[in-house]
Amino acid sequence: MGLLSETDPPPFSHRPHREASPFVLVSDHAGRQVPSVLRDLGVAAADWDRHIAWDIGIHGVGVALHEALGATLIEQVYSRLVIDCNRAPGHPTSMPLTSDETPIPANVAATAVCRAAREAEILHPYHDRIAGELARRERAGEPTALIALHSFTPCMNGVKRPWHCGVLHHRDTRSARIMLVLLKGEPGLCVGDNEPYVLTETSDYTVPRHAEAAGLPYLELEIRQDLIADPSGQNEWAERLARLLPQYWARLSAA
Repeated sequence: MGLLSETDPPPFSHRPHREASPFVLVSDHAGRQVPSVLRDLGVAAADWDRHIAWDIGIHGVGVALHEALGATLIEQVYSRLVIDCNRAPGHPTSMPLTSDETPIPANVAATAVCRAAREAEILHPYHDRIAGELARRERAGEPTALIALHSFTPCMNGVKRPWHCGVLHHRDTRSARIMLVLLKGEPGLCVGDNEPYVLTETSDYTVPRHAEAAGLPYLELEIRQDLIADPSGQNEWAERLARLLPQYWARLSAA
């Protein structure tokens, strides 16, 4: 018997491109679904509305950005508490035992077989869809930049975070430098450079696997969750990114 039943949603949502675009939008933590067999993982109902379960607001931003740019959008629909799709298979935090001091009882009790099922039925299909889209574009000779969309909590472990958004980068900083300039040119924005997180090969999986390993340009963007908690904020940020991303691509292509 598998992890996902016929009544459970597929492991990812794929909105194909509607017009030519160099961007492939991906969102590792867009959803908070849980396989029915796992019930609520032993987590209280109120905690499913918190940042520990998903990247609050990023689904709305991604859909609005897809509509504005016509670009492909691939989103993970299951909660990061089930399996974190921005962690490599077997990573110690890919199936968290606690998150922001909240215990995840079902993960504490989970067996290796349970972990393997979550990876096989949720994590791998999501990444296979991204890899398939990138391979199709390569065969077609379509230039591509991977745009990884995330959001972050305004306060973590009691510490307030001042940034409105952040640009994360690792080995290739060319794209990040361009986008940092563009975002810092926006009135009133406090922009983090590898803040509030640092992108590494061990802390992240999507960008290192799909972009850095293939030599593709990429942006990993973080938006503070209180700014995109409602449709108004989501649309505002989608409109901003829809305006700035083509400028980023033009500068990148001219470099």
